[in-house]
Amino acid sequence: MDDTSLATLRARYDRVLRRDAGPDEPGARVERVGAVVRQTSGRGGWSGVVWSRFGSAAEADAAIAAQLDHFGACGLPFEWKLHEHDQPADLGARLTAAGFLAEESETVMVAEVAALDRKPVWPEGLTVREITDPAELAGVLDVHRRVFGGDQEPLRRRLTAQLTEAQDTVRLSLVCAGELPVCAARLELDPGSGFAGLWGGGTLPEWRGRGVYRALVAHRAARAERAGARWLHVDASAESRPILERLGFRPLAVTTPYLSPR
Repeated sequence: MDDTSLATLRARYDRVLRRDAGPDEPGARVERVGAVVRQTSGRGGWSGVVWSRFGSAAEADAAIAAQLDHFGACGLPFEWKLHEHDQPADLGARLTAAGFLAEESETVMVAEVAALDRKPVWPEGLTVREITDPAELAGVLDVHRRVFGGDQEPLRRRLTAQLTEAQDTVRLSLVCAGELPVCAARLELDPGSGFAGLWGGGTLPEWRGRGVYRALVAHRAARAERAGARWLHVDASAESRPILERLGFRPLAVTTPYLSPR
């Protein structure tokens, strides 16, 4: 995939998954208000700005104030998901000036599904289970709690809603050593877009460096192919980016979440 192809793919990614985005969870509402596309969760899930494109600094400042008013009236904290090519170029500084807190940046990585290894090789002693029943979420949530920390209740609500109301949007995998969950991840599908997203991928520290993550990427790539997706995308941390590059992913953009003032 050359630089021209990446630029074309980035334009499609922006258009399909950001500007023209639909709700990414049951019960959420997506609206386009001027130069902003935002999602408002109805069940305590993810709320935030998905896309924006401003022609001037004044327009950006007015939109920032409008989103603070909107989500404030809803009583919701929210995230402004900024990509490095969003305009104006100093949008991040303007969000900071408005009281937003920047979290750690990640790199959007992409790959063509057909170019990836889709035959996972699992380390000895590990098996993978597909989770389709909300009653079986405990292992997934335990892995995420131990790896990522924080409150996993929003994730539990989101996955419960997807598994019961929108089964075509998620494929959830749990890797176990015997009965011990050691890694959990999901494939988020956006039917009709050509894209599927890799999310989660948390592995317990004592199981890292054994190829679990690599096998789980191949496993999800195979599932994406069966679902008709052409491209995989993932918001990669500094730790996972080198692994993904070795597997054939290319960087598309740097993204930084800005959290609203509370």
